[in-house]
Amino acid sequence: MNYSVETIFVIAGILLLISIVSSKLTRRFGIPTLLLFLVIGMAAGSEGIGGIPFDDAGLAQRLGVTALVIILFTGGLDTDWREVRPIILRALSLATVGVAVTTTLVGLFASLMLGIPLTEGLLLGAIVSSTDAAAVLSVLRTQSITLTGRLGPLLELESGSNDPMAVFLTTTLIGVLGGSAMGPGGYIAEFLLEMAVGAALGWMLGRGGVFLIKRIRLDIEGLYPVLALALALLIFGVTSFCHGSGFLAVYIAGIVIGNGDIPYKLALRRFNDGMAWLMQILMFLTLGLLVYPSSLIAVTGVGLLVTLFLIVVARPTAVFLSLALSRMSIREKTLVSWVGLRGAVPIILATFPLMAHLPRSGLFFNLVFFIVFVSVVLQGMALPVVARWLRVGEATDQRARSPLEVERTEGMDAELLEIDVADGSPAAGSAIRDLQLPKGALIVLINRADEYIVARGTAVIVPADRLIILAPPVLHGHIEELLMAGRGRAKGISSGPPTGIPQ
Repeated sequence: MNYSVETIFVIAGILLLISIVSSKLTRRFGIPTLLLFLVIGMAAGSEGIGGIPFDDAGLAQRLGVTALVIILFTGGLDTDWREVRPIILRALSLATVGVAVTTTLVGLFASLMLGIPLTEGLLLGAIVSSTDAAAVLSVLRTQSITLTGRLGPLLELESGSNDPMAVFLTTTLIGVLGGSAMGPGGYIAEFLLEMAVGAALGWMLGRGGVFLIKRIRLDIEGLYPVLALALALLIFGVTSFCHGSGFLAVYIAGIVIGNGDIPYKLALRRFNDGMAWLMQILMFLTLGLLVYPSSLIAVTGVGLLVTLFLIVVARPTAVFLSLALSRMSIREKTLVSWVGLRGAVPIILATFPLMAHLPRSGLFFNLVFFIVFVSVVLQGMALPVVARWLRVGEATDQRARSPLEVERTEGMDAELLEIDVADGSPAAGSAIRDLQLPKGALIVLINRADEYIVARGTAVIVPADRLIILAPPVLHGHIEELLMAGRGRAKGISSGPPTGIPQ
């Protein structure tokens, strides 16, 4: 059915408005936004109240890949390298060994349950092997829970780095089912080449992006975020042409650019944050439109069995094997196991067999959609309870947002830093003028019981105060050591609010 341009705009506007307004339910009822967007898309589809016919898997795939590029780049921009560097080996183990183990176990189980060849079972396992752990962090934020230790950064880095492995395994197994004659050695060499090229080009082009953003000196500030977006699309395309992993490259480039010494970083992150939300809403709505709810009924039985096997057996086994050499506690590993939330990436990957016209591609798509849906409901909504039960999550004090924002522009070498004063902090009980802050650092505001106090020199700091400090980034580490003495962690606020990832 053909729609006029005006009708398409009206439908798109209504669906976007419903999605945005319904996201308020995530905080009130703890419902992951991914679930809401998918349900809205299904309700708007041909079997829902909207009655919109949509069965273009190719369009859904192209939209999904584009959205994933922007989402991964935005996730990279929001990743603090200082936080993820200590746990990078753990995250990479989860993103490679963990994905491979999940693929193998789910493949064996699916082959047995469905009575299909092992290769087809492994394809299903590869499609659902990618986690959307960043979505879990959003669920925890809506429930005012913060994961202890380095669990948060570990899950963020895993979610950004495991997609390339899942994409590679999926496309490789589709090639095998299509009659590819390449042997195991060839596939291993191809994987290593893709990852190496992706990582190298991501880092080099990311460094080039930092150089360009610093040197180009655009007359219009609003063009800097557009420039960064153009770089993300270019990096993905160039890396893919060079037979590298474009998804890995764009994520690494985002980390390099986001941690680079560049102007207008706040505007850049805000623009990409908005773009990422727009892309994920459009992607989830499209994927919801693509599925026929009635077709999910036929896969309910086997879908539940595969989902429970994935949650209870495959993911925990993959996590404990991947982290066998780490010093993480049993409780922390159990939490990581539960955070094997599936999101939009598996559904996007499920369109690949459809486009390849494999015999059971329709069955796989419906199964994957069902698995993702149930995973989001079970794992996403129960996560706060599990985190508290394992004692790896603590209540977060919801403080008022800072009324100050400082955009680091050309010629300005200062950013805002936010530090919580804990009991026993060297700053507690001291007047501001007695703190001996380094030259160039200035406390501008004090947040006390959600009220802001002008930071005069005679003001005395008390525990639970939040200090808002303006200082060059090179001094941030020294200021943290001076005021915190290892207690807690400071939070830079010049980068804006946390970036949202599809859930």
